[in-house]
Amino acid sequence: MPVDETTTAAAEMLRSVEHVPGAAKPDPLVVADHVVRKFGGMTAVDVDHLEVQEGVITALIGPNGAGKTTLFNLLTGFDTPNTGEWSFQGTSLHGKSAAAVAKSGMVRTFQLTKALSRLTVLQNMLLASTRNPGERLALSWLPFLWKKHEAQATAKAMEILARFRLDKMADEYAGSLSGGQRKLLEMARALMTDPKIVMLDEPMAGVNPALVQSLLGHVQALRDEGMTVLFVEHDMHAVRHISDWVVVMAEGRIVAEGPPSSVMKDQAVVDAYLGAHHDTDLGDDALLDPEVLARLEAEEEKR
Repeated sequence: MPVDETTTAAAEMLRSVEHVPGAAKPDPLVVADHVVRKFGGMTAVDVDHLEVQEGVITALIGPNGAGKTTLFNLLTGFDTPNTGEWSFQGTSLHGKSAAAVAKSGMVRTFQLTKALSRLTVLQNMLLASTRNPGERLALSWLPFLWKKHEAQATAKAMEILARFRLDKMADEYAGSLSGGQRKLLEMARALMTDPKIVMLDEPMAGVNPALVQSLLGHVQALRDEGMTVLFVEHDMHAVRHISDWVVVMAEGRIVAEGPPSSVMKDQAVVDAYLGAHHDTDLGDDALLDPEVLARLEAEEEKR
């Protein structure tokens, strides 16, 4: 991955951080303590301490069943822990609903996309628009009170869709999109809320290789624009090339933390998860090259 000023700045912020589980960060956006989630006799999550640094891309990796998605669900209000406290921007989110968490600026996507298939791409985007007075029953029959907001929201949605090369499909039903395009739509819809942190749950899973390159570029762009990204991923190529920091989970616990170059060489992590081919790489020349991105995206649009 080409080293740019943003990447260098992100790496600089993390340079002094210890490479140990639960390491303290210089400017944490999310802090979790003693978060435990049990299902019957099984402990799915047992996180003693976790800090997510602001302004960087943090990858959350681990084998299937490690508790990664469950931790996402807990932090974003989609599940309730047995014990634990966690905060976002210094404000406790314990007991907050998923809607309240999203309004606070912490927005997530899902392993299985949640696009509403029988609504158009644009309508899916507008659903995420906040503070629309027309959503109030008492005001919905007074269009002069919400027409301006709807026009502004539509313009914003089209601008974001253009960024993800979905603007030409704005009037198509979301159900007609490919799997990769639905992932792009979820990411685009998340941006309608102007989030402080975007949490992506396996954004590359099930995506046509023609769009993986594009997704990687869009994730990096979020960080470059000042957002914080926390993402779950099994694709080690993606983790190696776009993440500034990696957190490793196993059996519900955090077992390692550090920059990709350090974590990938941790023998315990290699033995438990990465396997014998952890040094295999895609090569910087092919990854995220603008010409390659344009060609692959054009091929996907023709599908």
